[in-house]
Amino acid sequence: MRLTVLIALAAAAAAFQQQPQQPPPLPVDEGIKTLVERLDLEKYKATIQGLTQFGDRRQGTDRNRAAVDWIDAQLRSYGCATDRIKYAYQPPPNPNAGRGGGARGTAAQGGGRLRGIRGRTGVNTDPMKQPDEKLRALNSQPTEPGPREAVYCTKVGTSRPGEMYLVSAHMDGHGWGEAANDDGSGTALVLELARVFSGADVRTDRTIRFVLWNNEETGSQAARAYIEQRQALQGKEDPPGSGKFPEPKWLGIIQHDMMLFDHGMPLADGTIPNEQRPEADVNIEFQSNSKMAAESQALAWALQVANERYATDYPAVVGSHMTNTDTRPFQDLIPSISLRENERGTQIGAGWDPQWHQPTDVYATYSDKDFRLGLNAAQTTLAGVAQLAGAGVKE
Repeated sequence: MRLTVLIALAAAAAAFQQQPQQPPPLPVDEGIKTLVERLDLEKYKATIQGLTQFGDRRQGTDRNRAAVDWIDAQLRSYGCATDRIKYAYQPPPNPNAGRGGGARGTAAQGGGRLRGIRGRTGVNTDPMKQPDEKLRALNSQPTEPGPREAVYCTKVGTSRPGEMYLVSAHMDGHGWGEAANDDGSGTALVLELARVFSGADVRTDRTIRFVLWNNEETGSQAARAYIEQRQALQGKEDPPGSGKFPEPKWLGIIQHDMMLFDHGMPLADGTIPNEQRPEADVNIEFQSNSKMAAESQALAWALQVANERYATDYPAVVGSHMTNTDTRPFQDLIPSISLRENERGTQIGAGWDPQWHQPTDVYATYSDKDFRLGLNAAQTTLAGVAQLAGAGVKE
């Protein structure tokens, strides 16, 4: 009997030794780690708060134009040379035209099948739903058609300046709030990455361009204008033989659109939990039916691996439905992905974020746990782009 027990114990021990062990940690590049550590929660929060001084930054208003100038000044203060995309916007007869689909019926166009409990979604157009009289007054000027601008700045690569990654977000919003999350959170993320990459001791092999789009809420007109004006200029030296590329070849684009709020599915009564859920994550999305789906998926996984190596708190997951943001005009041209707080079509589109386009999208709504989710998205993109662009810190 004793021998039988000993044999059983020995077999169990051998089986245990054959079980898969915890994999070793992924290798870390010390230069990239140094860059990621230069991101700071308080700086990120302060940048979002700075953007909220312009209210909802609705396109076609003075507050939008002032915000574009403020963003330009921030970028220049980092030492990042700026330029602007200039175009004209005339609203279509149908105010919903050009939006590229939304969460209606059982699915969002390109966004996957809706499941589970759904909350209310829509754009608030009633100023009286904003209880803050000062903010209501700030947002009172209506939009007017006409000229528009969006700002970008460029970190020129040293050894491969004619190749470029685009890192972007949209700076306009609406809904009579402060557009703190949609998309102050994405805009601040891009500004923070521009600050870090523009450091005097930072070099990159490839070029990185940081773009803050306008008119996303009306159908991504700034992104479309950029493609129309600059696509044919890719990779052309100007002047010839100079080694200068006003528009390097596009290697990929990474968009950031709503980064803060992952509190879970609406409850049965339609309310949302007050706290960020412990299992919150950064959603990295590509479009599975685009012409560049395979290349976009590879870009998404590159950022997911970067999150595994360098993000401090929240993991990242990859999804196949990218919709309703400024990467859509690019998705059949180059590898295109977007980072978000939740899946855009099946979660945000189903009411998982009750602040979306509402008067409650103000800085005071969000906690440090919310802001930290956005910071982890910044860590994810910074590390991924640093790897892809060959970034490092000079000795």
